[in-house]
Amino acid sequence: MRILFIHGLASSGAYKMASSLRILLKPCEVIAPDVPIDPQEALTMLQEICRVEQPDLIVGLSLGGFWAQKLRGYRKILVNPDFHVSRLMRTMMGEVKYLSPRADGAESFFITEEICQGYEALEQTEFEALTEQEIVLTQGMFATEDEMVNCYDEFNLHYPGQGIRYPGKHLPTFPEIKTHLVPLV
Repeated sequence: MRILFIHGLASSGAYKMASSLRILLKPCEVIAPDVPIDPQEALTMLQEICRVEQPDLIVGLSLGGFWAQKLRGYRKILVNPDFHVSRLMRTMMGEVKYLSPRADGAESFFITEEICQGYEALEQTEFEALTEQEIVLTQGMFATEDEMVNCYDEFNLHYPGQGIRYPGKHLPTFPEIKTHLVPLV
């Protein structure tokens, strides 16, 4: 099985959740790219990875859940997805440090109003034209004590019956991934 893992904001493909998936889902191949902050660059890159790699499953965490939801036609699990990341970004304007190492060595990135507007434009169309097949392909995992994002009700509005709650915070721990995510795979 080939899995595409999409990290959250201020993170990278080296984020510990990618490592956890590699350990817990061995011998599955886990593809975990460093996603650019620019929304058009990010979407183009992820669409190209899907075209070339044809993943069997996409797992997206937070902002990665937003991106996974945009990649139609693939089975996916959205973990604490942020469907309104532009709101969070507007509270973080300017230089932001990465929380995990990037392959290119970059240590920070910049959030500008232009970037926020790019995300906002994508947010306005994220649930358009959902088919029954797309709904069935998409599952959501939502932490009961998420201190950053709560899109559970919105997810269930568009993907009825496809979301589960689990005890935890925004960034799932290894035991939470093992107990709640792995059985969905």
